Amino acid sequence: MVELRTKVKIVSRKLIKPAAPTPPHPKSYKTSSIDQLAPPAYVPFILYYDANVDKNEVDERIKRLEKSLSEILTLYYPLAGRYIKDKQLVDCNDEGVEYLEAQVSGKLAQVLQGELKPELLNSLVPNVMPSETTPLAFVQVNMFECGGLAIALECAHFIIDGITATTFFNAWAKACKAEGVNEVIHPTFDLASFFPPRENTMPMVPPKKPGPGANPIITKRFVFNKAAISSLKAIAKGGAGDSESLSKRQPSRVVVVTALIWKALIDVNKARHGHLRASTICHSLNLRGKTALSIPDNSFGNFYMVANARFGRDNESKFELPDLVNALEDSIKNGLDDCMKPQNGDDLVSVLTKSLSEVGEERERGETDIYMFSSWCRFPFYEADFGWGKPAWMSIVAIPMEIIGMFDTKDGDGIEAWRN
Repeated sequence: MVELRTKVKIVSRKLIKPAAPTPPHPKSYKTSSIDQLAPPAYVPFILYYDANVDKNEVDERIKRLEKSLSEILTLYYPLAGRYIKDKQLVDCNDEGVEYLEAQVSGKLAQVLQGELKPELLNSLVPNVMPSETTPLAFVQVNMFECGGLAIALECAHFIIDGITATTFFNAWAKACKAEGVNEVIHPTFDLASFFPPRENTMPMVPPKKPGPGANPIITKRFVFNKAAISSLKAIAKGGAGDSESLSKRQPSRVVVVTALIWKALIDVNKARHGHLRASTICHSLNLRGKTALSIPDNSFGNFYMVANARFGRDNESKFELPDLVNALEDSIKNGLDDCMKPQNGDDLVSVLTKSLSEVGEERERGETDIYMFSSWCRFPFYEADFGWGKPAWMSIVAIPMEIIGMFDTKDGDGIEAWRN
C-alpha cells in the first residue's frame, strides 16, 4: 500500500456567483418529493487531469475554470442558491458556489500509480459543515507540482442525484473548452411539478460508520478488469451450479460484481455470527427514460429508485453466485416494471416510498443485514474535457456511511468498487 506523501494547502477560498443575475421569475426552485427521499448528505467525486506544464499555463487554466464555472451557473442557477428546509425550496439568490484552490506538495503520479489508501484522498475535497447558510455545491481545484490538476465537486444529494451532478460537471467542462455556454444543453427544472413535496417524508439514510472508540471501517478499493468480469459472467451463466440456479439472462457487469461482493459480505457475517443471516441489497437505479411519465432526460434533481434484492438465511442451497445474480436481476427487473405502471407522479412516489419503507422496517427489526450499493457506471465522467484532455482517473473519497460505490475504469470495460 503506497502512502500519499503530500500536503494539501488551501491557498484561496471564495464564492463563485453566476455570471449574470438570475431573473426574478425563477427566484425559487421547489424541490420534489423524490428529493425528500434522498440522503441529507453532500456527495463528492474527483477527476484527475495529468499534465506537465509550467506555472503560467496552470494559472491560465485556473482562470478559465473559474470564469466558465461562473458562466455555467447561469444555467444551473439553483446550485448557486441556498436551501430553505422548512419551505422545501431553494432560494435562487445567487450567493454562489464555494470555490477553493489548493496547492499539493507532490506529483499527481503518486495518486495515479499503484495502490493507495483511499482515505488519504479526503484532503482533495472540501470539508463541508452543513448549516442553513451552507452552499449547495463546492468545488476544490487541487494543483500538483507537476502541473496536474484534481478537480473535486461536492453537491447536496437532497437537491441533485449523481446523474445531475455529472451532467453539471460535464457542462462546466464543455463551457470551459468552448469558452461559453452556447453548446451546452440546458437543464429543465420541473420535477416538482410531477412530484410535489409531501409532509412527513423520511429520507433513506445508509448506516453510519462506527463513532469514536469503535473499530473504524476502512475504505477499500477493488478493481475488476474486463477479464475478471468475463469470468464472473461465465460462472453466472453456466460455469458452476445446477441448471436451475444459472442466470436467466446475460448479466451486466454491475450485477455480477455486486453479486460477488454480496456473497463475500454474507460469508463474512456467517463467520462473525456462526450462522447465515438474512440480507438485503439496496441498489440505486436511474429512472430517466424508464417510466411512463414524460420527464426529460436533462431534468435537474433526484430521479432514481432503490431496487431491493433479498437473501433468506434458510436458503443456504441458494447461495452460489448464479443464485445471487438471479436475485439481483429479478429485483431490478421487477422494480423497473413497477415504475413503468404508474400514470401519475403521486403513484410513482408511492412505489418508491414503499420500497424504502420495507428496508427501513427490516433495519429496525435488526434481523437482516442491509447493504447499500450505488452504481455510477456508464456515467460520462471520462468525457469531461476542459480543453486540456480527458481525465486520467475518477474517484470518490471515504465518507462516514456504509455504502459500496461502483464506477467504470477508464477503459469502460472494468469496474472499481469502493467500500466505505
